[in-house]
Amino acid sequence: MQTGMHLDREHCVRAVRSKDARFDGWFFTAVLTTRIYCRPSCPAVPPKAENMTFLPSAAACQQAGYRACKRCRPDTSPGSPEWNLRADLVARAMRLIADGVVDREGVPGLAARLGYSPRQVERQLLAELGAGPLALARAQRAQTARLLVETTPMPMAEIAFAAGFSSIRAFNDTVREVFALSPSELRARVPGNRAASTPGTLALRLPFRAPLNPDNLFGHLAATAVPGVEEWRDGAYRRTLRLPYGHGIVALTPRPDHIACRLTLSDPRDLTVAISRCRRMLDLDADPVAVDERLRADPLLAPLVDRAPGRRVPRTVDEAEFAVRAVLGQQVSTAAARTHAARLVTAHGKPLDDPEGGLTHLFPSPEALAAVDPGTLAMPRTRRATLTNLVRQLADGTLHLGVESDWAEVRARLLGLPGFGPWTADVVAMRALGDPDAFLPTDLGIRRAARELGLPATPAALTARAESWRPWRAYAVQYLWATDGHPINFLPA
Repeated sequence: MQTGMHLDREHCVRAVRSKDARFDGWFFTAVLTTRIYCRPSCPAVPPKAENMTFLPSAAACQQAGYRACKRCRPDTSPGSPEWNLRADLVARAMRLIADGVVDREGVPGLAARLGYSPRQVERQLLAELGAGPLALARAQRAQTARLLVETTPMPMAEIAFAAGFSSIRAFNDTVREVFALSPSELRARVPGNRAASTPGTLALRLPFRAPLNPDNLFGHLAATAVPGVEEWRDGAYRRTLRLPYGHGIVALTPRPDHIACRLTLSDPRDLTVAISRCRRMLDLDADPVAVDERLRADPLLAPLVDRAPGRRVPRTVDEAEFAVRAVLGQQVSTAAARTHAARLVTAHGKPLDDPEGGLTHLFPSPEALAAVDPGTLAMPRTRRATLTNLVRQLADGTLHLGVESDWAEVRARLLGLPGFGPWTADVVAMRALGDPDAFLPTDLGIRRAARELGLPATPAALTARAESWRPWRAYAVQYLWATDGHPINFLPA
């Protein structure tokens, strides 16, 4: 689907009539006669075309006075792939809103992070999404509230606070307005008892656009897992989370039509942020059909795509953590990189309890690592200097890595740091910053795969060939890596 297709009425009507789930989250169908809004794949009988109007966000639907459909639950659609594809102001703002910045820092805080005035941000979001930052954040709060009402036994007052509402009244009014039900009526509609078996633990389903191939996604996360911070246990990838109000532990299990997510949080206000970061780590808002169609157009890549479509880019829940780990992994094996990281975690990470498994620490913050005596770091002198310089700049704010980062700008900044070559900068752009077009032409595994497939094997020639893969070269990297027998390419047993 192309940018702006939500304004193309003919394509939208066709998607709704065919109940095409690929377009869920791209746009929403508002029905003029019933005043209800739906996702394109709603199982109900499609309304007449003249009764449909199309809006680019759930927030715009809510602002226009439409209520969420009780059958297709449009507020639970996967997010629009555009926000992870683009690097402009609107996309960066949407990534920050998903990360809860408006609730924590207000619109002025959102604008300050983006380097624009609040009025500029408001104007651009209204122009493209039909809703400003407050309305978009309110729609997100409503979705979080519904999730807590339906899946936990939490009292309504606690849910209002956890979902980010400023008062019980605002919570009640918003839920009733968006879902045409009171919070207690919403809970009464849930069959049986869906409360999590462990107190303080939430069991959720994370939707995605099919197809999704879990092999390299979970294989990569499990094979590179840092002991104490991450583990593969009982068919789930588990890890600790540093969050704005506290910490958490998440377990993520691939299922045929969703990712099962179990979250334990020290502060329930972190729920929205935790979900957003897990979705981002697993690249769940990607549009795999668009990605695979582009890559399949190359006859030498087509067999790889056809064999295992729907590969995602494994990302991170913490951009600074990933940058540190990328430096630790320079010119060493996966096992050696895990060993180096585990030493840092044991010595400088914040301890926590995990009643269900073997997680012991949060990964150390840049501030904690910046205070470490470099002489105590067991690594080559040049890499020690690279790491020390990186964590110092992260800690003092000279370098910022976040969901709102401008990919090209940060990549250029990284290349200016001592010890950062193209491979390290590009792997940070790909896996930490989420640039879908980041490319690793100097990577030995990529060059070996290229040679075996008959693609150019030198970095310059491969980069030239990969022009036709834009803007999805990070996904091409996943398909090329998958030709190897490395454990990162296989779902753990």
